[in-house]
Amino acid sequence: MVAMKIILHIWRQDGPETKGAFKTYQLDGVSPHMSFLEMLDVLNEKLISNNEEPVVFEHDCREGICGCCGLMINGQAHGPDHETTACQLHMRKFKEGDHIWIEPWRAGAFPVIRDLMVDRSALDRIMQAGGYVSVNTGNAPEANTTIIPKQNADDSFDAATCIGCGACVAACKNASAMLFVSAKVSQFALLPQGQPERSTRVENMLNQMDKEGFGGCTNTNECEAACPAGISVENIARLNREFIAATLTSKK
Repeated sequence: MVAMKIILHIWRQDGPETKGAFKTYQLDGVSPHMSFLEMLDVLNEKLISNNEEPVVFEHDCREGICGCCGLMINGQAHGPDHETTACQLHMRKFKEGDHIWIEPWRAGAFPVIRDLMVDRSALDRIMQAGGYVSVNTGNAPEANTTIIPKQNADDSFDAATCIGCGACVAACKNASAMLFVSAKVSQFALLPQGQPERSTRVENMLNQMDKEGFGGCTNTNECEAACPAGISVENIARLNREFIAATLTSKK
């Protein structure tokens, strides 16, 4: 496959209180084998050599595990590939002369830090509100002493694969965090270890979600389509059931 020329339209913004705008760059000699972030690295090397400010973007593992590399690429969270993070997206998905528009996550709860990097600490605060098991369970029990139905175990494991990247929020027209919260609630609601705090967990996490300014679920399922981990919207239905049950038994 031959190296290609692409046109990049990248959102540049100095900070949360400043006004941002798109800036256009031409990049030649882009290998189709590059990852999307490697392509941005090449752009930054070019900018630095020209004494220009490099583009700020977030990354860590570059293996599709950590969820740091959140970008809107041509209007799609993480780009055009299905169930793929931006760091695992490759330039072979684009062609010679393509115009690529790159933006940060767009959500009131995710203020821009600079350029393509946003503050996603709102998701951390939702987790701190209840996304854990605080019961002291002692040493790890023998695997077969606690019987868990296979379907429950499978569904819990699937929910636990959420990497907290925020793509579901960025893809939703209401900037809802319902898919993220539902995955974290479902992970524990399906297992025995999560039962003691089951009611308080769902109430506290949803209350924190509202405090952070996330919107309500739109029921358009765009969150599931954008999720690199393939988290199902069935978890949102479970979250709603958990919340209704919690409010009916709440002692507050």
